[in-house]
Amino acid sequence: MSDKTFVDTNVLIYAHDADAKAKHEMAKTVLRELWEQRAGVLSMQVLQEFYVNSTRKIAKPLPRSQAQSVVSTYSPWCMETTPAEIAAAFRIEEEARISFWDALIVASAAKAGSVRILSENLNARQIIVGIRIENPFA
Repeated sequence: MSDKTFVDTNVLIYAHDADAKAKHEMAKTVLRELWEQRAGVLSMQVLQEFYVNSTRKIAKPLPRSQAQSVVSTYSPWCMETTPAEIAAAFRIEEEARISFWDALIVASAAKAGSVRILSENLNARQIIVGIRIENPFA
């Protein structure tokens, strides 16, 4: 499969949060498959959110060095966010009636040519600017 898949922060967090149990295993499997297919995409926003949430907000926070290693590992998947994506996010926020931060995820996914976004936060089966939203944990 060569179609690009944008990975939202929650999927990345679950993959590194062993306390997430079934979600942990599912997220690890999904990320492994995307890695093998060279189909994973994410944004700097996702890496930043991952770092903060995984080191501060999960039940057993990751050591900063471990979270930094994860960020380094996934940085090749990262695409740059420019003022054009921010402007697109403003439009998507209004049209799709979602938060600005979620709209920025969608705008970044669109820039990367993603056909789907894996997220627990957005509405599964919804299509926004031609990108299908999927909840890998549903």
